[in-house]
Amino acid sequence: MYKATVIVKRRKDILDPQGKAAEQGAKLLGFNNVSDTKIGKYIEFFVHSNDLTVVEKEIKEYAGKLLSNPIIEDFEFKYEKVDET
Repeated sequence: MYKATVIVKRRKDILDPQGKAAEQGAKLLGFNNVSDTKIGKYIEFFVHSNDLTVVEKEIKEYAGKLLSNPIIEDFEFKYEKVDET
């Protein structure tokens, strides 16, 4: 079994309204050195297979088809083997 971690981010050229709102709030709180805030998603899940080909394929397809919007977002992932308990 593998634990997967996926990070989904807005593409560089796509406006991030949540990031802009957070940045405006930061400025109101006196954080004047903050810029280019991007808000993303951090997702963890398990893939119940010991075949690395299957693990990578399922992570990529799950992230690409369901966890992210391929038109405006990119994702990156990593995985690690964990003990089944």
